[in-house]
Amino acid sequence: MSTRWTKFRSRMWRLGKLVLLGCVIAGGIYWVKFSPLTVIQHTIEQGPIIAEVMGTGTIEARVSVMTSPKIFGRIKEVLVDQGSSVKANDLLVQLEDAEYQQQVAIAIANLDVAKAAIARLGADKGRAQTITSQADRRNRTKLALLAQNVATQDEVDTAAEALAVAEAGLSRAEAAIIEGRNQLIAAEKTLEYHRARLTDTQILAPFDGLVVRRRREAGDIVVPGSAILTLISTKELWISAWVDETEMGKLEVGQPARVVFRSDPEHSYPGTVARLGKETDRETREFIVDVQVLDLPKNWAVGQRAEVFIETAQKQSVPLLPAAYVQWKNKHPGVFVNVQGRVQWREITLGLRSLETVEIIAGLQTQDIVLMPPKAGATLPQGRRVSSP
Repeated sequence: MSTRWTKFRSRMWRLGKLVLLGCVIAGGIYWVKFSPLTVIQHTIEQGPIIAEVMGTGTIEARVSVMTSPKIFGRIKEVLVDQGSSVKANDLLVQLEDAEYQQQVAIAIANLDVAKAAIARLGADKGRAQTITSQADRRNRTKLALLAQNVATQDEVDTAAEALAVAEAGLSRAEAAIIEGRNQLIAAEKTLEYHRARLTDTQILAPFDGLVVRRRREAGDIVVPGSAILTLISTKELWISAWVDETEMGKLEVGQPARVVFRSDPEHSYPGTVARLGKETDRETREFIVDVQVLDLPKNWAVGQRAEVFIETAQKQSVPLLPAAYVQWKNKHPGVFVNVQGRVQWREITLGLRSLETVEIIAGLQTQDIVLMPPKAGATLPQGRRVSSP
């Protein structure tokens, strides 16, 4: 009797453990398959949306020049530095000019000599004209007297010879004046040349702008074409941004844009599309869009990185959904919807898209509640009960 009771009790104990294990397993299965899922929920609301195309680029100046000398020389003084604002025709760089000033002084002296020579030759011509007039009158008088048999032929010949000599002297005086005038012109051109060379010792600002780089110092030897300063015009600054070629059809000149500098990510600065590139990079499949910046942060630099967001369309009051809630199945967009506390999959039709928000054209209505798993990549089973975190 005692042995039977012991065996019975052992069997019941094992059966109880099996039943308990089964309950635990069943509870676990129920918890995994039928307990409410913790999800993130969002209620569809209406609001404005702006569709934007994004590109990344650098700030550039439309007009940028490297100032350089026209002549060989040594830098005497650089009058501006990086960050200096300049006006057109401001003196930027002065080369040593003592030799050029001396050449100008010599050219002025030579010009004065040429002018004095012209004055002297003019006086010589006047004297030659007087002598010629006198010789001509004497010759005519002798001819008249010869006709009256008062003068001899020798006297007439002498008067004619004197007239010829006087006319030859006048021709020489006139030729000398022509030569003197040519020398005067040469002296004037020489002075003009040396003055231009003297002017070339001064490098002036070609336009109103900003010095962004200084490459040379006083005492440096420079030759024509040597870069001394880099100067940009601040009238037209733009972001040369790389944009995916698939967005090309949405863009056109004049579209509004906003610019976000990486040094100031909390603020947007207004801009407008100034120019569209006509060549696509064959590796990245991107093309250049130049966005003119209408306002700038306090501190900026050419070559600075920035993102541009170009407005391509906008609507004022449409159903909006955060883009993170959109799921894709078989290349069709859809969302998980809370229908009476359970998960339901619903396909949707998308409209305008911004970086974080999409417009819902069909499939959802205002006040619908959409769901998203708290972990990225997770899915929500159809019909599963849900709860908020």
